[in-house]
Amino acid sequence: MKITIRSLVFGSAILLSSGRLAAQSLLKYVDPNIGTAHSRWFFYTPAAVPGGMAKLAPSTNGHYGNNQGWEAVGYDTRQNSIEGFVHFHEWQIGGVSFMPTMGPLKVKPGALDTPNTGYRSNFDRKNQIAEPGYYKVLLDNYNITAELTATKRVGFHRYTFPESDQSHIILDIGNVQGESGAVMDAGIKMVDNTHFEGFVITYPKYVKTYDEGGRVSMFIYGEVSKKPANIGSFTDTGITQTSSSANGKGAGLFFDYKTTKGEAIEIKVGLSYTSEKNAKANLQAEAANLSFNQAKINAQKTWEHELGKLRVEGKDDTAKIKFYTGLYHALLGRGIASDVNGAYPTHGGKIGQLHLDINGKLSYNFMNTDAIWGGFWDLTQLWALSYPSWYQDFVHTQLQIYKDKGWFGDGIANSEYVSGVGTNFVGLSIAAAYQVGIRNYDINLAYNAVKNNELGYKNRKVGSGKMDTKAFLKYGYSPFIEEDRTDSTGAHFSASHTLEYSFSAFAAAQMAKNLGKMDDYKKLIKYSNGWRNLYNPANKLLQPKKADGTFIDKFDPYAPWRGYQEGNAMQYTYYVPQNPAALISTIGRDDFNNKLDSIFIASEKDGFGGGKVINAFAGINAIYNHGNEPSLHICWLFNFSGKPWLTQKWTRLISGGFYGIEPIHGYGYGQDEDQGQLGSWYVMTALGLFDVKGFTDAKPIIELGSPVFDKATITLGNDKTLVIETKNNSKTNLYIQSVEFNGKQLNNCWLYRDELMKGGKMVFTMGSQPNKAWGTKTPPPSAQ
Repeated sequence: MKITIRSLVFGSAILLSSGRLAAQSLLKYVDPNIGTAHSRWFFYTPAAVPGGMAKLAPSTNGHYGNNQGWEAVGYDTRQNSIEGFVHFHEWQIGGVSFMPTMGPLKVKPGALDTPNTGYRSNFDRKNQIAEPGYYKVLLDNYNITAELTATKRVGFHRYTFPESDQSHIILDIGNVQGESGAVMDAGIKMVDNTHFEGFVITYPKYVKTYDEGGRVSMFIYGEVSKKPANIGSFTDTGITQTSSSANGKGAGLFFDYKTTKGEAIEIKVGLSYTSEKNAKANLQAEAANLSFNQAKINAQKTWEHELGKLRVEGKDDTAKIKFYTGLYHALLGRGIASDVNGAYPTHGGKIGQLHLDINGKLSYNFMNTDAIWGGFWDLTQLWALSYPSWYQDFVHTQLQIYKDKGWFGDGIANSEYVSGVGTNFVGLSIAAAYQVGIRNYDINLAYNAVKNNELGYKNRKVGSGKMDTKAFLKYGYSPFIEEDRTDSTGAHFSASHTLEYSFSAFAAAQMAKNLGKMDDYKKLIKYSNGWRNLYNPANKLLQPKKADGTFIDKFDPYAPWRGYQEGNAMQYTYYVPQNPAALISTIGRDDFNNKLDSIFIASEKDGFGGGKVINAFAGINAIYNHGNEPSLHICWLFNFSGKPWLTQKWTRLISGGFYGIEPIHGYGYGQDEDQGQLGSWYVMTALGLFDVKGFTDAKPIIELGSPVFDKATITLGNDKTLVIETKNNSKTNLYIQSVEFNGKQLNNCWLYRDELMKGGKMVFTMGSQPNKAWGTKTPPPSAQ
């Protein structure tokens, strides 16, 4: 792995070109190349700012699309040619590829195995630089250097050409890119000699499945720094050598140039999901007088500021790379969808308008988001710790969806439902936001939406998920259906649905309790115990059950996809985060501890997942699978079972073993990063902070684990500072001997979150052997 540092480093500071000393840059610890084998569409987008709409990246295989809508596509470290540089990268959203070329004109990218059949170019990763906010590569076939950077809604390109009479820039608008799905229409035209505008309308796989009739539209308005010598167009039907517009599938333009050696041509591209007019407004607002170099500087300053909210210190640079690359992905994952004027996309290509304050500024951003499935075990906890505005944007977005469409959406692509997993944890995430004090919205509206998400089923839209809610409410569990479907009578993934709905019912119940709605609380808390209906005392597992009350036959506890989504009974039996004490008591404390410890002993041999198999689902039939959401809280359950030293041990070993710093071994092998949630898990765990309940308690707590770093300085979301110091820290000193917080000894392995958020100093003293007396007297609460 190569980390490029361009400044002279003196100790812990960097000597800037101005001669001033600055705090050491954190950007050198971010390596976007980690985990780029079999990575998801959003994952490799270095030329972006945190949460930006403009996420520019090279694509090695984006035009291939993907058949099922979710598979790895875009940039793969195992492929050695680039077909273009794409602007839009979100869950179910992709489009608009540019490519500089030289020689005879080609307007198709060509295939990976026959690159010379198209305009794609080979490249050598030795000549590639990927940093937060910036990307650079030499295209070997053309000897052209391509550079990318971005503001929130504007993409910047700089192409440095050799001398040639046949230099070109291809603007490929009307073709499939990544998760885009089928292109329904496209168009691009020159506005004048150096400005262009265009659009592409797509029909992603998951929109087709969950929100039929919806569409995803992308718009651009661009400016090129040099007038082309000639402009031509192309579509699926062919090339027109002198034409300034193109319409229909496959639409694009090409710019012909005569270039001198080392000549740079720059392009700025304003993006929007609502209109070409708003794409132009975004460009003018963010980049009218901005050069490429200044945009790069600004982007990297933004990354430095956001990453710097969590500043860790220690001798282990590998851990720092994991930490800051994980934080980078957490802050990169979900992007804004609203324009500078507050316009945002609604269903079917219509345009909505967000509220502006008295100064004409946006109070929040509307965002695109993959499902929050499992994100409450890492991403929302990270947001709540130091990035509350991100959490606010998520809550406001989902409440806007509720107002516009009548139901929360699980995943959202331009307001279209793209559920992905068919469940819905949005209500839980909003209830948790309320519990941690994020309340700058209509509380009554939010509560009614949360309640309806748990108890509502009449006229429920498919894309809002939980289509078996009626059955869950009738039976207290979702009955198993052998066919692969979910409806009002039950589900094929009935057991995992039951466990998930039980957890989210608990979250809604706690919100109801805090709002004094005790009748609702009693009803919801009853449903939070749905997991008990699936407990089989014969095997001490949570097993799918049919509507007649009998457990399913031919039951294999290691088998995924039968009763359990993306997991199996060995993993999902521990999916009772709302009441760990009851689960431990039901199984038996000794049996619980012995079995769970043996699970981690066994799973360590396979890297805590699917071994070295490069596939996102490689670990779903394993005994434990850190590569997917259903397992992420399990190693923290020892805090509840009287053996917190095992949480300390296994969280530290997972951080060391599952996570890597290589292109193939990044987040396991062939990870399923889901827009930053696995990176967030590493960040929170490395700080030694976590909550298995995802802050859904009426009074949320923080559990304590084994901090990775000697010191962490955290800028909390309330602008206070928390310092975590770890004495006697090393790779072998995994175990907490004592903890002191603001001068007082902590004897519990947890504390209330509101105490932590007051800031101050927490000191861990570590050792190589467990202190089995520490943290065992009073386990974390399982209050119902």
